[in-house]
Amino acid sequence: MTNPTRQFPRLLSRRSWPEARFLADVLRTETVGGGLLLLGAVIALIWANSPWRSAYADLGDWVPWPGGAALHLDLSLATWAADGLLAIFFFVVGLELKREFVAGDLRDPRRAALPVVAAMGGMIVPALVYLAVTLGAGGAGLRGWAIPTATDIAFALAVLAVVSSHLPQGLRAFLLTLAVVDDLFAIIIIAVFYTADFHPVPLLGALLPIAAFALLVQRRRTWWWALIPLAVTAWALVHASGVHATVAGVLLGFTVPVLATRGRGPGLAERLEHRWRPVSAGFAVPVFAFFAAGVTLVDVDLAGVLTDPVVLGVAAGLVLGKAVGVFGSTFLLARFTRAELDEEITWADLAGLALLAGIGFTVSLLIGELAFGPGSPEDERVKVAVLLGSLLSAALAATVLIRRNRVYRRISERESRDSDGDGVPDVYQDESA
Repeated sequence: MTNPTRQFPRLLSRRSWPEARFLADVLRTETVGGGLLLLGAVIALIWANSPWRSAYADLGDWVPWPGGAALHLDLSLATWAADGLLAIFFFVVGLELKREFVAGDLRDPRRAALPVVAAMGGMIVPALVYLAVTLGAGGAGLRGWAIPTATDIAFALAVLAVVSSHLPQGLRAFLLTLAVVDDLFAIIIIAVFYTADFHPVPLLGALLPIAAFALLVQRRRTWWWALIPLAVTAWALVHASGVHATVAGVLLGFTVPVLATRGRGPGLAERLEHRWRPVSAGFAVPVFAFFAAGVTLVDVDLAGVLTDPVVLGVAAGLVLGKAVGVFGSTFLLARFTRAELDEEITWADLAGLALLAGIGFTVSLLIGELAFGPGSPEDERVKVAVLLGSLLSAALAATVLIRRNRVYRRISERESRDSDGDGVPDVYQDESA
């Protein structure tokens, strides 16, 4: 029986029907994007280890605009993918974050507590695991402490779609919200700990196009011929400042209003997110994965690589640290607040999801490049570690979640019933649900 004095809502409980429909759209897009991300990574790995691997390296090193040094834009294709295309990804993250804090579950402190606490645990524990493994080696390896702290939502959802398509909505929503908060912390880490050669003047200059962008979107002026040049200008100035250029995408996303005017239809943030998420998930992130994942293992001492402290630290942080951090922090929150799991979800389900959170790819590879430098020996080993840790996490999560798939299917069939034919599942109209 439910305790009437309970202060927290049930953990991982069902969301409202409008929120559920929005999440379903997001999950579909991210799942497809995850498949494309995997495809890009596989192609890169095959090409980087083929007889034509030098062509892959030359493609990533090619500078399409060699005369752009004056504007700090003489970048290689691989750098454009990491600094330019990922700005689109982080713009969508900014839109998603603002929507969650203004109109989503994160606006309710009680509901926000779980993903925030789980995300914090899922970042602190992996970092500590990494430091514990690499502390004895010392040196530059310690700079990679943040690599295993990020969860790749597209990759995780792609795995989830393969192993269990009937996961309860509360768990799916939790994974998505956890990844959103995880991205917020990753943005802060990148801006604070991985900014080199800081130049304040360009950063201050970036405030002007960002302010102009904000003025237009606040007035619902969505002129692409004005907004895109302003966004590109802000990106270029942030890039020139030494702060990672993807931060510009987040700041621009934060300026977009969430609530619809006069309460009619979706807000501008949701409409822009719907428009740009397919570009991010279907193009920007897969292209980045293609340039970032191509590690060459030909003539490499695999025994030496797999015993390297950085490799062990990253892999252990993803596989062990993420699982312990996410599951442990959620368990402690329930223990000390007396909150209860939703009646359709068990701790075994949450354990599988915590293992799934150990799939780190996009942001982990990005932080690896920032920590050690693109193309450095340490960066190449980080790629091996991220791939290894992510594959192990995916395999362990699949082992747990596949065993629950029949239960998920029965729950899904019950929730999808619409006896009155109004297009809304009965479970959302049943006050006792």
